[in-house]
Amino acid sequence: MELTEKGLKELSDLIKRKEIKPSEVAEAFLKRIEETEKEIKAYITVIEKSVEEAKEKDEKVGEGPLYGVPLAIKDNINIEGVKTTCASKILENFIAPFDATVIKKLKRAGAIFLGKTNLDEFAMGSSTEYSAFFPTKNPWDRERVPGGSSGGSAACVSVRSAPAALGSDTGGSIRQPSAFCGVIGLKPTYGRVSRYGLVAFASSLDQIGPIARKTEDIALLMEIISGKDPKDSTSVDMKVDRFTEEMKKDINGLRIGIPKEFFEFEIQKEVKDTFDEFIKKLESAGCYIEEISLPNIKYSIPAYYIIAPSEASSNLARYDGVRYGYRAKIFENLIDMYSKTRGEGFGQEVKRRIMLGTFALSTGYYDAYYLKAMKVRTLIYRDFKSAFEKVDVIAGPTTPTLPFKFGERTKNPIEMYLSDIFTVSVNLAGLPGISIPIGWKNNLPVGGQLIGKPFDESTLLRISYTWEQIFKHYENKPPL
Repeated sequence: MELTEKGLKELSDLIKRKEIKPSEVAEAFLKRIEETEKEIKAYITVIEKSVEEAKEKDEKVGEGPLYGVPLAIKDNINIEGVKTTCASKILENFIAPFDATVIKKLKRAGAIFLGKTNLDEFAMGSSTEYSAFFPTKNPWDRERVPGGSSGGSAACVSVRSAPAALGSDTGGSIRQPSAFCGVIGLKPTYGRVSRYGLVAFASSLDQIGPIARKTEDIALLMEIISGKDPKDSTSVDMKVDRFTEEMKKDINGLRIGIPKEFFEFEIQKEVKDTFDEFIKKLESAGCYIEEISLPNIKYSIPAYYIIAPSEASSNLARYDGVRYGYRAKIFENLIDMYSKTRGEGFGQEVKRRIMLGTFALSTGYYDAYYLKAMKVRTLIYRDFKSAFEKVDVIAGPTTPTLPFKFGERTKNPIEMYLSDIFTVSVNLAGLPGISIPIGWKNNLPVGGQLIGKPFDESTLLRISYTWEQIFKHYENKPPL
């Protein structure tokens, strides 16, 4: 039995039936990590003690839905006693003193953690090239990027060195790498999942979400990690759906809107053709397809790159060399220590965004930039709200291109930012979005994005589940 080919639900069922032991599962995935890491580099930290934890679970009878099942966690989510580096030199040796709320919930469900996955530094990037330690490679073509910022999480699920993973999504950081790596990634509605214990990038945009190869695993993780958290004032007190049951409902009669503005952007022919085929198949499955308009969507990238850096400049002010993290070795006074610590500790992209954000918030520019971007954000939300009066779900490509090669976009930050042209609007509006594999072109994955009404992840999962019965994408395996 090839345990690394199994998903979370399958592994959980096998453990409950005592056909396999948790330690056998942990050992199989750690062996797979050993086989693939030299090529892929998905993990920053591998938690070797996961086998010991699994052996302890061998002797007990657990009731949790993930009892004895391993997961990978993006390295900007705290696990007590394990390094949380955010792929940055400034936090290179920081040991998390507490568990994030999602980690507490997963532990209560019986989960084991295989390791912490690589990302663009402080989740700022679309290719995982901005990690301070090393780039992660795309399992489908090691000359290409896995996407970002949750590139490590998407790559390890794709290459089967974890059955599923958690990532974070600020402007597409779960969905875009999932599209590039040929897996499913869900960005929940803002407030659905607690952000307590997630290292903040842009607090009004960040959201933790799951990455997996099967819809049932995404649904299962959502049932576990969702819900109100008194430690996060932005989390919403709303009943958590039985996603694992809701996903099996028929999609016949669902209305899917296709924004005409999406196709005013430059989209690679391979991506456009694959998306068109995907829509035709959904129509054959009983969905109604309708053209809609999101007139202000073209302003989403400029609005996002004012709002996100502004919030980042505030959030990253805490890294000053005094309280925790890296401190410069040589300095003359306190101000010099701050300056040198940040100059040496932060990477190029993080410094770029801090400067952009600080400028946008500065006296004389706040109204011209930040306030205007917030007004545009409201217009984008209103466009979505109006569209959802006519349709149940909005669909489009997840990314405008196939996975690009290393170095192609690092010289031009604007080109890198445009990788997220279809995803950032979802964060600005606080909506749920899912990327699902819809085809392969030139042996590279293509992702399709579905955007839902607030707190309607269930409908997205219904379409995803139906689609994987038609197109068994989870059977495709990278050549490694």
